[in-house]
Amino acid sequence: MRVILAEDSTLLREGLVRLLAEEGHDVVAAVGDGEALIAATEQERPDVVVTDVRMPPTHTDEGLRAALEIREKWPGIGVLVLSQYVEKRYAAQLISGDRGRVGYLLKDRVAQVGEFLDALERVAGGGAAFDPEVVRRLVARTSHEDALGRLTPRERDVLEKMAQGHTNASIAQALYLSQSSVEKHANAIFDKLDLLQGAGYSRRVLAVLRYLDS
Repeated sequence: MRVILAEDSTLLREGLVRLLAEEGHDVVAAVGDGEALIAATEQERPDVVVTDVRMPPTHTDEGLRAALEIREKWPGIGVLVLSQYVEKRYAAQLISGDRGRVGYLLKDRVAQVGEFLDALERVAGGGAAFDPEVVRRLVARTSHEDALGRLTPRERDVLEKMAQGHTNASIAQALYLSQSSVEKHANAIFDKLDLLQGAGYSRRVLAVLRYLDS
C-alpha cells in the first residue's frame, strides 16, 4: 500500500519508513508536522496516513487536527493515529464518523511489529483498529452509565472487543464463544444501548463509540 508518515521524532520516523519498506509498502512521504502532512496527502493521495498526535509547532494536537481535516477532505484515505497520548476531544471526533478506515494505537502498548502492521492493513482495507486503552478512556467520558449498567459482564466483554475493531468471528475466538452466541450478545448490546445495527463491524464500533461520547 502507499503510506504517508507524520512523526516529529526523526529516529522513529526513519525506523517506521524502513519497517514499512521491508514489508513491501511504498512510503510516499515522511514528514514532521501537521501542515506538511496535509500538503503531502493532497499531493500523493495515499491509501493510508500514519500520524502522531503532538507535533510542531505547539506539540499539542496538530497531528489529530490534521487527521480530522484529511478525513473530511479525502474520506477514502485511511487514518491510523500512533501516539503516546489519548487526546480525548479530537480522538472522539476522529472515530465517531461512519466511514471506517480509522485506527488509534498507543506507542507504548504496541507489543509486536505484527500488531502495528495488522492494524495498518485493517485501516487501509476499510476497517477499524483501536487500542483497548483508547477505548477505555473514551468510555470513561460517557454520561450514560445507566445504559451501560444494563449490560451483562459478558456483553461488556463483547462490546470491548467490538470497540477494538474485531469481527464477530475473532470475538468468538478470543472469548471462547460460538459465533452465534457473539451475534446474540451483539444484538442485545444494541437493544440495550438503543443503537441501530449497522451493516459491518466497523460501523457498529463507530456507532457505539459515538454513543459513548455523546
